[in-house]
Formats: sequence, C-alpha cells, structure tokens
Amino acid sequence: MKRNNKLNKANTYRLSQEVLRNKALTKGVNLIAPETIFLSKDTSFGKNVTVEPYVVFGPGVKIGDNSFIKSFSHIEGTKIEKNVVVGPYARLREGTILKANTKIGNFVETKKSNINKNSKVNHLSYIGDTSIGKNSNIGAGTITCNYDGVKKSKTKISDNVFIGSNSSLVAPIKIDKNSVVGAGSVITKNVKKKTLALTRSSQLEVKNYKRKKK
Repeated sequence: MKRNNKLNKANTYRLSQEVLRNKALTKGVNLIAPETIFLSKDTSFGKNVTVEPYVVFGPGVKIGDNSFIKSFSHIEGTKIEKNVVVGPYARLREGTILKANTKIGNFVETKKSNINKNSKVNHLSYIGDTSIGKNSNIGAGTITCNYDGVKKSKTKISDNVFIGSNSSLVAPIKIDKNSVVGAGSVITKNVKKKTLALTRSSQLEVKNYKRKKK
C-alpha cells in the first residue's frame, strides 16, 4: 500500500510538472530540455526568457524579460528583473532581488540580498543580508560574514565598488561608493568613499630554502 501511495504521488507530481512546463512553453519561454526543469505553480516568466537544463524553481520566483538562467541553478523566493544572467550552479535563496543587467555566476549563493543594476557576483561567493549598489563588482571567493552565532547583521556595498577576490566582509559593515577592497582582505570596519581598504600580511621569503626529504 505504501509503495502504491508513493507511486501515485510521483505520478501526480510528474503530470503537474508536465502541465507547468507546457504552460511556460506556450507563453514563449525557451526551456531547453524541459523534462529536466522543475517549476512551481507560481513561477512567473517575462518575455524571451531562456532556461537551460537541470534548473529547479522553488516557490515565489519571478523572472523578467530577456533573462538567462543557466544549468544546475536552484532559485526560490527571488525576484529577477530584465536582462539578468544567473548561473550555472547558482543558488538564489528567499529574499533575493536582482535588478536589471546584473549577473550571478557559478557557485554563488545569495540570501535576503538586493543587487542593484549592472553589478556582478561572478564566482564562488556568499552574499547574505546584503545590499549592493550599481556598477559594483564582487570578486571570486568573497564572503559576507553575516552571522556571529547569535544574530544576523547586514552588509552595505555602495555604487561603483570593487571587492577583490577572497575577501571577507564582517558585518555589520558599510563599503562606501567608489572604493576598493584589496584581494585577500578581512574587512571589519566601515570603508570610506574613494578609499582602498587592505588587510594583508607581509610576504615572507626564505632564501636558499631546502625542502625536507621524505
């Protein structure tokens, strides 16, 4: 009996997905390999949207015109405006807002974050409880350290900011406009506008060093 119930549920889910996919295709959404794409009842698409294989849409997703969702991305509770590129391998969690012409790249996770026009988070980053202004670039490996074990704190990144790769931004913190954070930095204090913030140990070199032999 339990096995039959599981089979019935699986068949019901499969049929409901076919209905949702056909509805999207009828509206002009370009679902590449639609049998590999999973939708929610409230998934909303604009015009000229493309979705690559193996994408999962959880509840509360709205996607604007001319957006491109790449393979193996998982999206829920997210509003995506027009001309946005997401993925591959992106995870957009509840409370994410992507403004027009933004880009979220591979292995990027966002949560409760607003990313403004023309800004990019391209590689291997976690952006949580964060607002990012216009025309800002978040380097690979950037982490917003939003949780101290007790409470969540916010990070504010203003317009025209460049965050170097492998940086940790310890919230609560504000990175003001037209500023730069050097690669490999751990930033714990607010950064003023038009400023370079850098925390990095001096490089140490030992001449004529001999490696130990096994």
